[in-house]
Amino acid sequence: MALSSGRRCGAASFVLVVMAQSIGWAHPWHRHHVETPSTEQRAADHGDDLRQPEVGDPRFVLVAAAKPVRAQPPDIAAAFRPFEELKAIACRSDGRYFYVESNGIPDHPLMVGIRSWQQQVPLPQQYVGGNAWQIPLVPVPAADPATTRNRFLRGAIALAVNGIPIFNPLNNRGDDAFLAGELDDYGGHCGRADDYHYHLPPVHLEKQVGKGRPIAYALDGYPIYGYEEPDGSRVKNLDRLGGHEDAAGNYHYHATKAYPYLNGGFHGEVVERDGQVDPQPRAEPLRPALPPLQGATIVEFASPAANTRRLTFNLGGRKGSVSYTVGADGKVTFEFRDPTGRTSTETYAPRGRGEIGGRPPRREPPPGSQSGSARQPVPAGAANLAVTSPAFKAAGPLPVEFTCDGAGLSPPLQWAAGPPGTKSYAVTLWHEAPDQVKSYWVVYGIPPTVRSLPKGSRSIGTTGLNDKRRAEYDPMCSKGPGVKTYQITVYALSAAPKLAAAEATRDALLDAIAGSTLAAGTLTFSYERGGR
Repeated sequence: MALSSGRRCGAASFVLVVMAQSIGWAHPWHRHHVETPSTEQRAADHGDDLRQPEVGDPRFVLVAAAKPVRAQPPDIAAAFRPFEELKAIACRSDGRYFYVESNGIPDHPLMVGIRSWQQQVPLPQQYVGGNAWQIPLVPVPAADPATTRNRFLRGAIALAVNGIPIFNPLNNRGDDAFLAGELDDYGGHCGRADDYHYHLPPVHLEKQVGKGRPIAYALDGYPIYGYEEPDGSRVKNLDRLGGHEDAAGNYHYHATKAYPYLNGGFHGEVVERDGQVDPQPRAEPLRPALPPLQGATIVEFASPAANTRRLTFNLGGRKGSVSYTVGADGKVTFEFRDPTGRTSTETYAPRGRGEIGGRPPRREPPPGSQSGSARQPVPAGAANLAVTSPAFKAAGPLPVEFTCDGAGLSPPLQWAAGPPGTKSYAVTLWHEAPDQVKSYWVVYGIPPTVRSLPKGSRSIGTTGLNDKRRAEYDPMCSKGPGVKTYQITVYALSAAPKLAAAEATRDALLDAIAGSTLAAGTLTFSYERGGR
């Protein structure tokens, strides 16, 4: 795929031609030597001892003040050029945007140091063509700059100069991903689509691009520098977004050693859609997402063969591993080895955009996982629970009164009695998007004698938090076209879950009931915005 005509990252005489497949599969497993930071260095880099900006001494001018001349902003093409020359990325631009193509795999050790692991591994992504990263060439200051605190919790907020996206330092639950132990030695981890990304500023890139050069660009078009000014001086007077103007009037952000770590919002104009900056590329999942493996720590990420990677984890003093090989056709074969030595193998093939790759029936789940692609904590042998609604049929459309276009009431539900020993029921309403599971309704602590919820129920059980962190039913309000599928799952439990009201999300509920689920059943329905 030849890059389209237009201004290039490199010299005018240099024309770069990159095949999409080479971006996706050829370069990602090549490693340049990068020194791994020690535990002490990580603590120093991301500790709480960041000095606060100081106000400089006043200066007196003995000549008439001249009208300031605004210098040219940093050259965005030059910032990305070191990695373009390494063929790790490809760049182009038009009159509005600077485009960066990459495979989403950086050239440094991955995943080691993670103490809270979702069982995802780094797989090459196709951030190419119409799915490339785009950054405004001319950023426009926003009339009302947007913060990233509890906003923009999906997708990237910046792009590192090595082509790796940088997500909000707060994860999709609003927690500090670094403090939660979710990040590796370089401040990154993998999302639900096995897409590697950073949550911390990649200050280690200064070793390759040089001190005083941008290490990333926010998606509003402004550069992000390291812990020092481009001239090596100390950073002073950062605003609430972690940025400021230089002497020439050019705005930029800085990495910091405490929250917000990088741009804490957007000084420039951005469009927010579905909780993320829009537009931006999509990471395509090859396989269903897996649940966290509680207590595991990743201790090694090795390359035993050219296209094979092996991730090793420690769980309870014993080691397990996930080995996977990427084929020339894009198929990926996984071998899971749990700490007891049991192994299982799965193969996934890429399909069209938005589809999860096919796989053979699974005989045994990977270590620590549950069956299903959306974290259903149903142990082997658990009974099936019949779930119905008097308002709609299974797999049928959801009536408008239960959506944002109607009254926005929660739908009525009914379910069969749980097995003997049932002490409580819980309910979740969720939708699996390509890159995440969205949660709209959580109810737990439902008494064992109750086998239904009426329309608009509020007084039965305890209502947990939806994705907006509100203890209420969140009516479906899809902004995208087409029919979407949703699920309501009811759990019969051997004990009432113990959850703090302020943390009672769907994920927290699933963690709490992982060992007490006697039976579960799911009612599937469809919804299309504007449908009746």
